[in-house]
This record gives sequence, C-alpha cells and structure tokens, in this order.
Amino acid sequence: MPQHEAAAAMLQDLCQNRVLWGLPWPCIHEFIATVTHPTRFIKPSTLAQALAQLNLWMNSPSCRMLGETPDHWVALQEIAKSEKVRGAMIHDTRIAAICVCHGVRELLSADRDFEQFCSLKSSNPFAAPRAIQR
Repeated sequence: MPQHEAAAAMLQDLCQNRVLWGLPWPCIHEFIATVTHPTRFIKPSTLAQALAQLNLWMNSPSCRMLGETPDHWVALQEIAKSEKVRGAMIHDTRIAAICVCHGVRELLSADRDFEQFCSLKSSNPFAAPRAIQR
C-alpha cells in the first residue's frame, strides 16, 4: 500500500509514546481479514504474521483495547438514527459507537465514511493538510 511506511511510522510512534491510544476490536478483525486476503495483495500476510503484528501493538503499554460497553446499544441506535445509517455502514457505526462510549477524542482512519459521524471526530492521517479558508 502506498501509505504503508507512513502508517508503520505512526503506529510505532503510538506504541512508544505515553499518550493513550486505542484499538477497537472490530478493527482488529478487519485488519486480519484485509492483510491475509488472498486477492487483495500479490503476497498477502500469513495469519501468523498478522497475529504477531497485532500482538506487538496490543502489548504497547499505552494501547487500550476497545470493545462494546453497557452503553453500546444506546449509542449505536443514536448514531444510526441520527446519521440515517443503512446497509454496510452499520459496521462503521459499530466502531463509532465503541469509540464514543470510550470517550475517544479522535478516530484516525483513511476511511472517509467516518467523516459522516457528527458524534465522533475523525481524520485521515495520510491526507494532505487542507488549506486554511479565509
């Protein structure tokens, strides 16, 4: 992927930094599915490689694993209704609800679909900085 080096550097910085950061469980599952997919890459990662990488990230002292909380169902419904979610967007809504329930201040994702959620700030760490509007 073109962003591989930038993503690897960003994740290494997060792992070595003392600032708390989180990984939502659905993103873990999606990471495994994506990097091991036999047709997405010429040479996909093996399951062992994907799991080893995840173990490195998860063992960072500043990393927190984020899953559903007791408030998840309420948050999921609120976000889904307010954003008129349908179809495959429910997967991203699940991630957004998990983040909201854990007090995540900003979700870093190259997936522009997260921009639609008013209740969660998201940014693409690989996008070019936007010009200041005057």
